[in-house]
Amino acid sequence: MFHLVVTACLLADPALCAKRVLPAPEPLTEAACEEGAKARIAGWIALHPDLQAGDWTCLPTEALPALSLTEIAPGVLVHLGDPQPLSPDNGGDIANLGVVIGDSVAVIDPGGSRAIGEGLYAAIRRITNKPIRQVILTHMHPDHIYGAEVFAEAGAKIIAHHNLTSGVERRQEVWAESIPRQAGALAMLGTRAVLPDRTISVPEAIDLGGATLRLQPVATAHTDNDLTVFHPESGTLFTGDLVFQGLTPSLDGSLTGWLDWLSNPPERAARQIVPGHGPIGRTWNDATAPLRAYLTALADQTRAAIRAGEAMSEAAAHVAADQRDGWAGFDEINARNAIAAFKELEWE
Repeated sequence: MFHLVVTACLLADPALCAKRVLPAPEPLTEAACEEGAKARIAGWIALHPDLQAGDWTCLPTEALPALSLTEIAPGVLVHLGDPQPLSPDNGGDIANLGVVIGDSVAVIDPGGSRAIGEGLYAAIRRITNKPIRQVILTHMHPDHIYGAEVFAEAGAKIIAHHNLTSGVERRQEVWAESIPRQAGALAMLGTRAVLPDRTISVPEAIDLGGATLRLQPVATAHTDNDLTVFHPESGTLFTGDLVFQGLTPSLDGSLTGWLDWLSNPPERAARQIVPGHGPIGRTWNDATAPLRAYLTALADQTRAAIRAGEAMSEAAAHVAADQRDGWAGFDEINARNAIAAFKELEWE
């Protein structure tokens, strides 16, 4: 199987270039890849007007840079991102990404950039040439969704919570400026948000042929557009950022809603829990105990600050500060969480 690889450079800074992989919906021979290359490049550049195309080639799968994938159950694979804040050192590769293989392939969160999506695509293609039919977005945040365009080009349909589209549309202009500043312009080169082909508002099962995925939209918690993915054959629950390990949780929805969700495990039969960030948990308590302790402290201490008549800025300086140990990026993220918690809880 061969893949088109083009050198893309920023029009605003022609020295800033990276090689981008342009997948095709069907397996290509080298000759077929070369025959349609110029038209495919032209179509891709039309969707990325900030870029110009340079030289190109067609490479076999084994020559593509690939992410690491670990099989955690038969047909269930995970790429564990670095549970740290975005930085040029990690290039946005901070989220956990899932792959489930039946007669076809589903991706659960495609990563935080075009480059990460390409690396995940290459890792899948080293394992199987089966069609990649679905990309499931667990929520709207860029570190989980920005690799989706790669898989859309490969023929996959993108599925998400019914609130995700509006959430992305409200924020994408800000993210287009802020994320390259955090992760690095080169790491984000060619990255473009693509919206879901289909959204869901009620539970749904997807049959991959020999594998099943149960999708569960969640009431407002971490965000207002979270959903979980359960693979019943292995008992694997993908929670997205409803569960954090290591990286400080970010509150972009409802603190009380999040705590309610954590108190009612969605899949009591789960034998392993893949969080949005950090190591895989083997029990619900192991996977969620640090998060529940942090969010409970955030709620309790915010309520105490409100009762004491503190201003929001005053409360944000100290609320939940005693929970710092074990959380990366704590000070900045916790301050934002404290402000969000104060705004939510002051009207209880």
